Amino acid sequence: MTARTAIFRSPTAAALLLGLSLAALAALCVVQRVPMADTLVYRAEGAAVADGRDLYGFTVTEWQLPATYPPFAAILFVPTTWLPLGALKAVFLAGNVALLALLVRLSCTLVGLPVRGPLLCAATAVGLWLEPVFQTVLFGQINLALACLVLWDLTRRPGTLGKGFALGVAAGIKLTPAVFIAYYLLTGRVREGLTALASLAGTVAFGALVLPGATVDFFTRRVFETGRVGKAWIVDNQSLQGLVARVLHEAEPGAAWAVPAALVGVGGLWLAARVHAGTPGSAPSSARAVLVTALTALLVSPISWSHHWVWCVPLLALLIAEGRGRLAAGVAALFTARTFWLLPHQGDLDLRLPWWQQPLASPYALLGLGLGLGLGLLASVLGQQNVRVVEHPQDDEQEAAARHHVLSHDL
Repeated sequence: MTARTAIFRSPTAAALLLGLSLAALAALCVVQRVPMADTLVYRAEGAAVADGRDLYGFTVTEWQLPATYPPFAAILFVPTTWLPLGALKAVFLAGNVALLALLVRLSCTLVGLPVRGPLLCAATAVGLWLEPVFQTVLFGQINLALACLVLWDLTRRPGTLGKGFALGVAAGIKLTPAVFIAYYLLTGRVREGLTALASLAGTVAFGALVLPGATVDFFTRRVFETGRVGKAWIVDNQSLQGLVARVLHEAEPGAAWAVPAALVGVGGLWLAARVHAGTPGSAPSSARAVLVTALTALLVSPISWSHHWVWCVPLLALLIAEGRGRLAAGVAALFTARTFWLLPHQGDLDLRLPWWQQPLASPYALLGLGLGLGLGLLASVLGQQNVRVVEHPQDDEQEAAARHHVLSHDL
């Protein structure tokens, strides 16, 4: 056992690492007096629902943040008003740490890696410092919860009663996960796709029942106002639109973004379907298909803030499971480097970056384009699928031992 793999096998070392990581995070939150701005928005949304106020007519925090989620999400946020603000922040902090551990576990299930206690602790400790995860925790965001809902649904046994329901709920909270409904339908899992659609429709109907005016307002007006979410051209936005806007120095790139986004969306889902279908001599389903779909969603969404990229966790699990240790280390470094935060971005400086700073300003979008295309083509054209999507993990002793050996070797 080498020093670099011992911590992933030793319960004591892994627990110590997790404790130190959590202590460092807690100390940072106290010293920096982290405002958890998004938690404040959720609380304000819940209060608007409880008090019968206009859900989309307020802004909170010094950044003047408005409500941007569907009414169904606001209804779910009502319990956030029941706790004092300090206690609510503590709940979000602890909850996101627990959700990260769950995401690690689901990611291992997705790619067929065995989950051990020390591995779970160590991976959670390290994962906290990946920029998307770190920002999710500091902002008090719900990205980890949504990713867990989607992955839990995807990794359930085929034909299980209600498979697709959790995905529909995730899409009802925030529309972006709906791309996985298209993934279900395009890969021939019509029952699951229709269940997800019905679940999504149910969230809309529930929102309309409780908040009819807000529901009409959101789906006829607010959903099209991407500017409410924020400026698409700032470096925080790691979507394709953000990349194009900064490269062209245009705040509203219009067709210069919309056309490539449409091509990426159609092409990404086509690749995902090809990967899922498999090629001769390969498994019929692949974890790559799920990651291609996730990367496609992040790229084509008008705004994908850096903290939306928590899908880096299952992406790293996939690379590790495939034995691509060096690539996994490089991807982990990219998601830890925070290069776009180091660039001058006060005011409109994001739109005036020189060409050599563009890769530093859009690392996630460029990685998504490269890896999405690479993962898709490698599996669908070359037929080199090495890891299955485990709709129901087949954990015989030989497979588990082999995967554990690969994981231990690469970490």
